[in-house]
Formats: sequence, C-alpha cells, structure tokens
Amino acid sequence: MEKPVRILVVDDHPVVRDGVRAALHASAIEVVGEATTGEEAVQHAARLRPDVVLMDLGLPGISGVEATRQVLAAVPETVVLAFTMHSDDESVFSALRAGALGYLVKGADKAELERAVHSVASGEAVFLGPGVARRVLSFFAATPIPPTRQPIAQLTEREREILDLMAAGWGNQVIARQLHLAPKTVRNHVSNVIGKLQAADRGEAVVRARAMGYGTPA
Repeated sequence: MEKPVRILVVDDHPVVRDGVRAALHASAIEVVGEATTGEEAVQHAARLRPDVVLMDLGLPGISGVEATRQVLAAVPETVVLAFTMHSDDESVFSALRAGALGYLVKGADKAELERAVHSVASGEAVFLGPGVARRVLSFFAATPIPPTRQPIAQLTEREREILDLMAAGWGNQVIARQLHLAPKTVRNHVSNVIGKLQAADRGEAVVRARAMGYGTPA
C-alpha cells in the first residue's frame, strides 16, 4: 500500500484547521500536526518533517510568506502549499517567491484540497482559485529576460537539467528521486543555479527559466 502524504496544517483559526482535518479524514493524506503561528510552523516542520505544509499566509507573528521561507530553509525536502482567502497578485507572487509550490484559495472543496496536496507532494505546481492559474501563466509568458542577464551558458549540463525540472514545478525531493541524487546534492545544484542566473531566489530563477523555454514538455 502506498504511504499516505504527511501534512502539517498551519492556520490560526481552529474552525479552518478542523475543516481541513475533517475534509482529509479517510483520505490518503495524514495530518501529522497543526500550528497556529509562523514560528510554530517552522518548529513543527523541523520536528515532524512533513511531506507538505499547508500554509495560511495571514498568520500572527511572522507572516506565512516568511514562515514559508524559513520552513524550506530548515526542511528543504518538504513542499509548501499556500492556503489563503486572498487571490490578489501580491499574495500569489509573494508566496511563490518565498518558494511555495502551490496556491490554494480557501473555500476549495474536498476534492480540490486533496488534489492540490497530492499534486505538490509529487512535485507538481498547482494554482487553484479565481483566475490564479491564468495570472501566473500570463506572468510567466510576459516576463522579459534582459539580454545582459542571461548567464545560462555558465550552467553545467546537470545544472540545466535541474533548472528544467525546477521550472516544471518540481521540488528538490522529487528532483533527487528522478535524477538518483542525494537531496543535499540537489540543494547545492539549486543554489548554484540561482547564483549563476543572478536571481534573488528560487522563484525568480524559475520565472526566468520559464521565459527561456525551460520547464515545458518536449
């Protein structure tokens, strides 16, 4: 039997956490922990090492965006699915720049929640909410890459391979399994790619890679 996806639910509203837990009951998703603040999210993620962190962005204390950055720094093999009431551009792209692999607007039904969790757990980017996917894809398509900032030639063959998988929405853990590499090796390659592309973070590197044709089906 396939192992269930292990998920940490982060939200400061008990009704929301109860709703998520009830929606996922008897599914192939196991809620292994809950957190109510960004600080708790980082602590619980480091201790529990879940497959997925369902991250509310509007948290007390440090924001869900900052908590996403800290969780991924502490547990690079996990992935974050942003979970919020808001679908405005600032919220969406702040979460993606922080490293979230997916974005789910609250109010999604049980099937959408399960699909989103399984998608990001398998390394697939997912954007569910009114117009969210359309705006993200439009942004990727419209983002120009200045000629002076295209150091793609500096990448090794392996780094290009990893960049292509990053741009396709794959997380480090899935890339490691696909390429038969240690997760630490993948993390080092990702850091090198971000540095060589002169990108501020993984999200910016992915945007540039998508604009250059990476991450698309052959």
